[in-house]
Amino acid sequence: MARAGPGGAGGSRRGRGQRRAPTWEISDSDTEGPAGAEANSEAVARARDPAEERRAAAQALRLLRPEQAVRRLVVQVDPAILEDAGADILLEALSSLGCEYRIEPQRPARSLRWSRVKPEPCPSSVPPEVWAAGEQDLLLLLEPDEFLQGVLQLTQVCGPTSSVPWIFPESPACPHLAVIGLDAYLWSRQPNTREMQPPENPGMARAMMAVGWPEVEEALVLLQLWANLDVLLVASWQELSQHVCAFTKALAQHPFKQFQEHQAVSFRTAACWVAGARVTRDGTGLRGAWWRQIRQFNRVSPAMADAVVTAFPSPRLLQQAYVACGTEQERLALLADLPVKADKGKRPRRLGPDLSRRICLFLTATDPDLLLDLSS
Repeated sequence: MARAGPGGAGGSRRGRGQRRAPTWEISDSDTEGPAGAEANSEAVARARDPAEERRAAAQALRLLRPEQAVRRLVVQVDPAILEDAGADILLEALSSLGCEYRIEPQRPARSLRWSRVKPEPCPSSVPPEVWAAGEQDLLLLLEPDEFLQGVLQLTQVCGPTSSVPWIFPESPACPHLAVIGLDAYLWSRQPNTREMQPPENPGMARAMMAVGWPEVEEALVLLQLWANLDVLLVASWQELSQHVCAFTKALAQHPFKQFQEHQAVSFRTAACWVAGARVTRDGTGLRGAWWRQIRQFNRVSPAMADAVVTAFPSPRLLQQAYVACGTEQERLALLADLPVKADKGKRPRRLGPDLSRRICLFLTATDPDLLLDLSS
């Protein structure tokens, strides 16, 4: 009994030690939060699930398709544009395109601006810059006389350090210019066609009269070189509407193309490729790759490829046979008499001179522009 007491006491101390360790484990797990840990592990598992990634990528592709993206484009039209009677043609063209347009004041006036409405919810697999693509584009409409005044200012300066008209430093937008009816306006200013009226500003009128197509062409080059500014010269509102619709369609295609460029290209080096079999250093897979290469010729059946590969298991062996031939005609007809295995009930046949000639030229010719298939 005396020995049992210390033994019992020692057992009691060990029991307390055993209970203490589980107590600490339970306390730590309670502090971390088991529900949160399970939720995080499930989220990580979903994020790493290839099937979930493929579904997310497919959903993003559907949203970025041009026919879907054009519906989320908004063309903001300045109210000053509506003062022209031809503006109805532009609005009708935008309506038929399927995008939304809004009449809102713009800076600068008489301008069009494009914006994009993000889908809700927004796929996390699409980078933010993809949705913002094309939102800095601006189309500024100019009257012919206003454009010619800018041309006069531009052609009289001595270098790109001077101020370039129609550039707004406070605006991050990239402007494009459009002028309607410039050619007709220049013709109307000719002395034999215009009505003689006293000008309000004789000095400006004489300077404006000196501006013609040579000065306009010079200004177009200067705007492109100095400010990277494009100018669209159209004859009518119909032509302008066609350009705006084409530009809107291009903006709708931009996110889809940019998203595809962001996607990494995956390679499966350990598996069979679509174009052929994997060839190792010891030659394994060479026969299959050679067979597939023969099959790439036009009008070559599997039985014909089998005949070539059976007689010459590798391209090097066939090249050596070509070198051993004495004449060019012998090389071209080397494979013509190879027997091709026929189906049951059909007569045996040969490979033929046409395919023999094509394979010979493929392996021996040095002209990269040589046409192998004369019937194509």
